[in-house]
Amino acid sequence: LEILDRARREPDALVRSADRLTLDEVQRAPDLLLAVKRAVDEDRRPGRFLLTGSANFLLLESISESLAGRAVYLTLWPLTRREQLGLGTTGSWDTFFDRPASEWVEHLNDSDIPRESWRDLAARGGYPLPATAFFDDPEARELWLDGYIQTYLERDLRQLANVTSLIDFRRLMRAACLRLGNLLNQSELGRDVGMPQSTVHGHLSLLEASYQLVRLPPYSVNRTKRLVKTPKVFWADTALAMRLAGEHEPRGAHLENLILTDLLAWRGARIDGPELLFWRTRTGEEVDLVIEWKGRLLPIEIKTSTRPSVRDVKGLRTFLDEYPDTSLPGLLIHDGDEVSWLAKDVLALPWWKAV
Repeated sequence: LEILDRARREPDALVRSADRLTLDEVQRAPDLLLAVKRAVDEDRRPGRFLLTGSANFLLLESISESLAGRAVYLTLWPLTRREQLGLGTTGSWDTFFDRPASEWVEHLNDSDIPRESWRDLAARGGYPLPATAFFDDPEARELWLDGYIQTYLERDLRQLANVTSLIDFRRLMRAACLRLGNLLNQSELGRDVGMPQSTVHGHLSLLEASYQLVRLPPYSVNRTKRLVKTPKVFWADTALAMRLAGEHEPRGAHLENLILTDLLAWRGARIDGPELLFWRTRTGEEVDLVIEWKGRLLPIEIKTSTRPSVRDVKGLRTFLDEYPDTSLPGLLIHDGDEVSWLAKDVLALPWWKAV
């Protein structure tokens, strides 16, 4: 409280009180950003200030200073599985772009990553306290998630936008979480929750801007079409999505969500961030994820089965035939134990060796 009072009364003095400074919950004292701006303009050494907050303070009406041209912005997604294991990294995605396909199996088998149940990971999620402190205490985890939902609705959300009905907003979040992995039809969603389509659109945009909802766009060679075609809907944290939806057992869509969340963290750590997409034909053939990076495409199909078969790769085969010049071999991610080639251009990969 003393530091908060000082930040409000004497922001310049606080900013200049140390050569390097970390300021958490900086949105509580908007004048701090003006003081930081003045300090940066006087001394351009990078890395002097680390500003963090539980809300995207660029969206707050009370903050007029964006530090444009003076700051780099990073989005911290929930902890990856390997971060929870203490490895401080994301999954094996670099392998598929940096190594020839002939080395994939050997490299993936050499990685010393323990097996675990993806269902346990989905229920645990990636927020630090539920994922680590409450690792073996589901009841404490659920209490924490309930508190987070309530705090997000009653405090952080009101700082971001004027939501007139929190009950309706929560119902919309529940409906979205029940549709994980499905195409996002806003008109249909509005009918189900009794909201006008315009209100649904605004609320979904708010959820996306506050790092809750994730839209996965479709792959198209025409990049403009990616912006207007219907995306799929996912959530930033699977445990929170399950709690909002009232689900006690994870579904296949939650495994897809786990893979996507790991990929989001992987993408966020790169300057030349890859694009994450899905692929679907007019006849209904589909590939769950497509990574576009370094001029190559990596198609990924995700199955909860422990024994993948050639029958599972129909969508991958169609995609590889459609884009033979730019596609890497496809991945069939599954819940089994063995890394093996199902065909010359489709690798069966256990999910726990991927993330």
